[in-house]
Amino acid sequence: MLNINFSKTLPKSAKVHVVLTDAGKKLSKSAGAVDKDSGGALKRSMASSDFTGKNKTFHIFRGSEKTADTVIVAGFGDAADVSENDFEVLGSELANSLKELKCEKVAIEVEDVKKIKAETIAVKLAAGLSLNSYQFDKYKTSKDAEEKKKNSLKEVTLVLDTAAAAKKDFADMQAIIEGVFLTRDLVWEPANELYPESFAKRIKKELSPLGVKVKIVNEAQMRKLGMNTFLSVGQGSRRESQMVIMEWNGDKAAKKNSKPLALVGKGITFDTGGISLKPGAGMWDMKWDMGGAGAVVGAMKAIAGRKAKANVVAAVALAENMPDGDATRPGDIVKSLSGQTVEILNTDAEGRLVLSDTLTYMQRNFKPELVIDLATLTGAILVALGHEYAGAFGNDDKSIKELMCAGEGVGDKVWHMPMTDIWDKQLDSECADIRNISFEKYAGSATAAAFLSRFIEDGQKWVHLDIAGMAWKPKASDSRPKGATGFGVRLLDQFVRQTIEEKTAK
Repeated sequence: MLNINFSKTLPKSAKVHVVLTDAGKKLSKSAGAVDKDSGGALKRSMASSDFTGKNKTFHIFRGSEKTADTVIVAGFGDAADVSENDFEVLGSELANSLKELKCEKVAIEVEDVKKIKAETIAVKLAAGLSLNSYQFDKYKTSKDAEEKKKNSLKEVTLVLDTAAAAKKDFADMQAIIEGVFLTRDLVWEPANELYPESFAKRIKKELSPLGVKVKIVNEAQMRKLGMNTFLSVGQGSRRESQMVIMEWNGDKAAKKNSKPLALVGKGITFDTGGISLKPGAGMWDMKWDMGGAGAVVGAMKAIAGRKAKANVVAAVALAENMPDGDATRPGDIVKSLSGQTVEILNTDAEGRLVLSDTLTYMQRNFKPELVIDLATLTGAILVALGHEYAGAFGNDDKSIKELMCAGEGVGDKVWHMPMTDIWDKQLDSECADIRNISFEKYAGSATAAAFLSRFIEDGQKWVHLDIAGMAWKPKASDSRPKGATGFGVRLLDQFVRQTIEEKTAK
């Protein structure tokens, strides 16, 4: 992770000096000092270029003996309209520019901008820089990779008068970033390295030291419980399926009968489709079909890492969907933990099967106030929302609105999707209680949500987030690099902060 420091003075070791300016190219106090030291060369250089000062624009100035080797003037746009999150985006874009310069140490001078305090700006810039500094190069062994790593950005110092306050504020953000990075690492891992048992061990290793209680439920235990829909998914794999339960009890003052928030994640560590085999082209991407589980684990790391005053319980359903002689066949009927029988017509609609039993387990054992499940559940959600929003389905509009609000605040966007009885009826089976797919061509995300709703008990508040378009992106955007995005970690952490911690504090 990028080393972030906060200081009142400029470090002499930084060869690159970043100063900020608005759309009017009005120099800040620190930028003015650089211009003075350069004999006015900075202003002349800016005037002769096409630099506008708009947000995410940069002007590179080669320094003098009195300044840093390189000075970057970073534009943040209209000072009257700029938001806190605009500075995070600016930090992310700045990271791209710094990668091109191949510099190891950078100093950024920060001052108040209108009503936004310098420490807030510093934290947001640091967050953007950190999030976009991420690389998954664990398996790279070439000399080019080593050279790239050698010349990469390693240290950023934010220089401001209120450095101590900024450092304190960044502590929570750092815990959240560590959660995001864990999720990205998990999603990037190949399926020969990250399979249900190794995933479960990784969870214990990452979360137990933070005070999270971790319980691993194996296949024999699930079979005894009657979790047959879950077990049906991993029947064709040599890897044993696992369910991992995580408990964070951060609110010691909570009443004994208070109900926790429950998080559930789909964790298909590789999805061939089973007997309903997927096309070969692009199947390699199915290592990230555990993105929902990855997000839940990363969120628990963030929540525990910053010692959130909230009680949160989570579960991830880990299985590998493979075709062999023991694999579930299309047309098989199994009995779920809820007691309902399920006709499995398509073995590639497997995520809803592991989730159904896990949802039942969580409701019965923890009696949660609200259940939120995250899953890379359907390709159909990309048709509706692309890579811009996760689709939110559920029975509690208030919680969905709160998730949307939390998502807007941190850039993990969520859109409220409808649910109707029509989609639910399409899942009625002629020979079982429910079938796992609809015969209709359209509304695949909605019928998948309808399937899950059959396993939500009366009176239980529930939200399902289909994150298939968000867990993995083909192109980089804002503070998310290409590939694994870490979507869901900041969303869930912010939701906990807004709906539990802030309300408790009042």
